[in-house]
Amino acid sequence: MGYPVEKLKALALAEGFDAAGELNIQALVFMPEVREMCSADKCGAYGKNWRCPPACGSIEEAAKRAANYSFGMLVQTIAHMEDEFDYETIEKAQKAHAESFIRMMRTLKAEYPDILGMGAGTCRRCKQCTYPDAPCRFPEDSYSSMEAYGLWVSKVCELSGVPYNYGPCTVAFTSCYLLK
Repeated sequence: MGYPVEKLKALALAEGFDAAGELNIQALVFMPEVREMCSADKCGAYGKNWRCPPACGSIEEAAKRAANYSFGMLVQTIAHMEDEFDYETIEKAQKAHAESFIRMMRTLKAEYPDILGMGAGTCRRCKQCTYPDAPCRFPEDSYSSMEAYGLWVSKVCELSGVPYNYGPCTVAFTSCYLLK
């Protein structure tokens, strides 16, 4: 039995994503070098969010968890900026991507209850994460990023036949869902 690729692509577009494609499960190579980039804390979430390192678990745990899945989808939000410093457009696209990601994850859970979603960047479900003082308030809607799992996103896209770079003055936020 084949996976419903076209149905899932249509759902992704209906949920607000600009592009979607089947994830090549073989492209999921968990790289310590990518995970180590998180410790530079350029996003300000390292050690401050349940879904970011070190709280999200080891790269070995991430690889073991992902190994339980046989199929996946990549989803993207693509923003066209006025110039390279159009932070307003970037922030708007990032917010829209996170909202679409959570909406689609909720929809997919009806058919795939054991879904593993990996977002773009740190979990933004809450304005202020409870880490480390209290448990996650929304474990069903929270998510780790592909990078937190140690995935080199552009390489995953390339090996899956999904574009990553859409040209000058564009940014693509990329996430994925692993399904059984």
